[in-house]
Amino acid sequence: MSSSLLVAASAAVVLLLGGVHLFYTFASDRFQPRERDVEERMRAVSPVLTRQTTMWKAWVGFNASHSLGAILFGLVYGYLAVWHQAFLFGSPFLLALGGAALLGYLVLAKRYWFRVPLRGIALSFVLYLVGVIVGLR
Repeated sequence: MSSSLLVAASAAVVLLLGGVHLFYTFASDRFQPRERDVEERMRAVSPVLTRQTTMWKAWVGFNASHSLGAILFGLVYGYLAVWHQAFLFGSPFLLALGGAALLGYLVLAKRYWFRVPLRGIALSFVLYLVGVIVGLR
């Protein structure tokens, strides 16, 4: 398998995770608390930072922006891997940035998330690393 296909596959995994996460945020009840009173309290309480929002709005916004970040990563690195391989593999900065982003997601997944995103991010990270190693040979 070529280096660009490995990186593109890595990006596709993150893109899929981000897209599913965005769908779950706005089109499902997957991120709602199991206890209804918790959601009601989140809708009524503001964070210490500001009274211009509620914890619920912040929760939805954080989930949506997190999804968009994953989607952006998937689209940009997928695009570069498929249509601009020489540019991507010729840029130590972009290669390191992609690896650092995935490593950051992996640490977050291990510490704060659950099995499915952890496995998906771990797969993406391995595909990315192997793709970069193969591409730099």
